[in-house]
Amino acid sequence: MRSFEEREKGFEAEFKRNQDLQFRVTARRNKLFGLWAAAQLGIGGDEAEAYARTVVEADFERPGDGDVIEKVQKDLAGKGIQLNETQLRTELTRFTDTAKHQLMQQ
Repeated sequence: MRSFEEREKGFEAEFKRNQDLQFRVTARRNKLFGLWAAAQLGIGGDEAEAYARTVVEADFERPGDGDVIEKVQKDLAGKGIQLNETQLRTELTRFTDTAKHQLMQQ
């Protein structure tokens, strides 16, 4: 019985680590996506960092990536930059890979 409890605790610990890593990857990805969007909008420096934070915060509105995509798409459209959802999701996927790579190097 002890072996089963130890395995269960091990699985729970692994699940917690995986959830934490996924959260960190998503947050880093959203920041990178926000910095990319800021560059598209012609925003740099501290303003770009502040904008990227708003993109990260937008992810807490609804489950999934739709809220982040909608925010960036709306902001870009406000400056006359028309990118469709597919194009933005492609960038988001690219930044997911970059975020994973960056976190694994830490």
